[in-house]
Amino acid sequence: MDLFYVVSGFAVGILVGLTGVGGGSLMTPLLTLMFGVSPAVAVGTDLAFASVTKVAGTFAHRFHGNVRWEIVRHLCYGALPAAVVAALSLKYFGALDEHLGQVIRYSIAGSVLLTVVALLFRKKMVAWITAHPERQLHGKSLTAATITAGAVLGILVTISSIGAGAIGATILVMLYPRLSPAEIAGTDIAYAVPLTAIAALGHWWLGSINWGLLVMLLLGSVPGITLGSLMARAVPERILRGLLATILTVVAVKLSGVTAYIA
Repeated sequence: MDLFYVVSGFAVGILVGLTGVGGGSLMTPLLTLMFGVSPAVAVGTDLAFASVTKVAGTFAHRFHGNVRWEIVRHLCYGALPAAVVAALSLKYFGALDEHLGQVIRYSIAGSVLLTVVALLFRKKMVAWITAHPERQLHGKSLTAATITAGAVLGILVTISSIGAGAIGATILVMLYPRLSPAEIAGTDIAYAVPLTAIAALGHWWLGSINWGLLVMLLLGSVPGITLGSLMARAVPERILRGLLATILTVVAVKLSGVTAYIA
């Protein structure tokens, strides 16, 4: 079974390297559907996985000056308290409870569908906001919207481990359309580091992290992300994102259609 986890980490790493979509959109459903990992443990383990892998990405983007730290700070003002509240709520209601596990499963399905929307319609969203500059927020309104977006992402990420990738990047594009793609990626990764770390600590406190599984996934994902990044130059982005959107849609349907909780 350990070998299957390593191979899964490698496969997800390749897709992340190819598309830039966060691993949570792929890894959490994979663990739940293919390996029968409980939703809470799948989320907790993936958050620990993300908190490790995103650190390296942040250092790389910081080195190239792609991180807008003021935006990171505002996102964290909303995301970090929200993550703590979400973790406390999971503790209160019982993260490993059978019924709450089903709720987490549905939240994963919903987050995956949001990722699909972000993948398919991101360019149209950018085109619309660019064509309507009067709708763009500025000053205190922009700051308040950024903090609110951070809070929503903090809850979403803590409950489902999904949201800090394609969804977070799409929100940044809508709020800050003048940022370059590299700045969007760097800022999105940078704020996700403390968010996933706090969310992972919350799940560690809840006892919903499988450390052995985490190690196996990391062993496969690191070379997978490297290889995927190299392959991305040769594969058209539209084909990749269309394929990934199709896969994620099927995953979301399967997750929402499963009623039996897998312990």
